[in-house]
Amino acid sequence: MISAIGWPLWALILLFLCGLVLIVKGGDFFVDAATWMAEVSGIPHFVIGATVVSFATTLPELIVSCIGAMRGSNAIAIGNAVGSVTANTGLIMAISVLCIPSIVKRKQYAFKSILLLIATTVLYLSSFGKSFSMIGTVLLLILFLISVFESIKIAKTEASSGEKQQFEKKDLPRNLFKFIFGAAGIVFGADFLVASATEIASVSGVSEAVISATIVAIGTSLPELVTTVTAIVKKQSALSVGNIIGANLIDISVILPVCSLLSGGSLTSCAQNLYLDIPICLFTLAIALIPMLFRGKFTRVQGGVLLAVYLAYVLTMSFWNPFSS
Repeated sequence: MISAIGWPLWALILLFLCGLVLIVKGGDFFVDAATWMAEVSGIPHFVIGATVVSFATTLPELIVSCIGAMRGSNAIAIGNAVGSVTANTGLIMAISVLCIPSIVKRKQYAFKSILLLIATTVLYLSSFGKSFSMIGTVLLLILFLISVFESIKIAKTEASSGEKQQFEKKDLPRNLFKFIFGAAGIVFGADFLVASATEIASVSGVSEAVISATIVAIGTSLPELVTTVTAIVKKQSALSVGNIIGANLIDISVILPVCSLLSGGSLTSCAQNLYLDIPICLFTLAIALIPMLFRGKFTRVQGGVLLAVYLAYVLTMSFWNPFSS
């Protein structure tokens, strides 16, 4: 992680612009490569989005939260991971749904969606008692392993029955380069952007609550945002939603358990986590996923409601936060 503390303003602006360019171009390359992987393998775009793409785009959250846990900054470890899920759902998925409301194949989305809702509920219940429990850590890791095995099962089934694009050896190096450069671009770009924006906000006198709720959480979610926007432009909505659901599941069921282990099982949760952050996170997930499970589609109304809830959450964090002390 780069540190921009003490940098002059011109250098911070330059770092911000470099980060923006990296994540935009990296996202473009990454979606191209992921789409090619799906087409030549016959694996559904949703599976690619929920596994390979999601792992790469959640690296910023993992890095930031793990560093926070190792330094004893539990608020960063928990707040960043949970806040990123809320941003992914209330902001990024909302944008995706508003742009491309779509009918979905419930059998592709249902299992991971239910696992995500269960994982977030487990996280909430495990956070009572001021410390994230070891039982919760184990349960979340089990849920993640179940998700991985389910993805492998789907991949094997669909790869044998799906339509495959003709594989040409000359395309492999080009798409491999796009995949690696794209992943590196969105990870390092997000790092540059968060570091510069956080320092600019600090110098400007913006409150720490606003920085945590917006710049850090949204900043580490920029890979998901860029990947989603790029997927929308390329009309790959399945890749977009699959990436968001997969990234959220990793944020909840991998990042927090890893942080708990790194902190020696002493990952403490504060009142804000317990009574504001995690409940809002679970609420936005319920708005996004439960109607889809019953109706088999995402609608613009969902997108509008999700965006309204997220904006209300950010405004609460910014101007009326009884848990900030």
